[in-house]
Amino acid sequence: MDRDFLIDLFADFGPVTIRKMFSGFGISADGTNFALALRAGLYFRADDQTIPQFEAEGSQPFQYQTRTKTVTVNSYWQLPARLFDDSEELADWARAALAAAQRAALRKRPKARKAAKPKATTKAAGRPAVGRKPAAKQRAAKARKAPRR
Repeated sequence: MDRDFLIDLFADFGPVTIRKMFSGFGISADGTNFALALRAGLYFRADDQTIPQFEAEGSQPFQYQTRTKTVTVNSYWQLPARLFDDSEELADWARAALAAAQRAALRKRPKARKAAKPKATTKAAGRPAVGRKPAAKQRAAKARKAPRR
């Protein structure tokens, strides 16, 4: 699949961004990646809400081979071939895939950071120990600098 074909394919869905990814293209809308065009197949983002739709069509999740095993990526499922001829229904599936990708992004949001640990302070005046060496290192540095007799 080439870029122009993909742009035409998603015409009823709306504007998409198509970027090189792996051995094909990543397809996104509103900054969210929701489809992959790889190895002459088009894979849409799926989750618990949309996987039954793919299963009913006899679709399979994206798989790739490593040296030792076959890896299944259950979050991307192959688009049924019949949808390549029905741009309106493809647009509906694309909207569902975008919604699945957005739900996944919400689950991935970073958790609130823990409060920062207070900085070490020196004994004198409770000032931060910024740029100061521990006492043992200070004594060793002074000993090296002292003139020899």
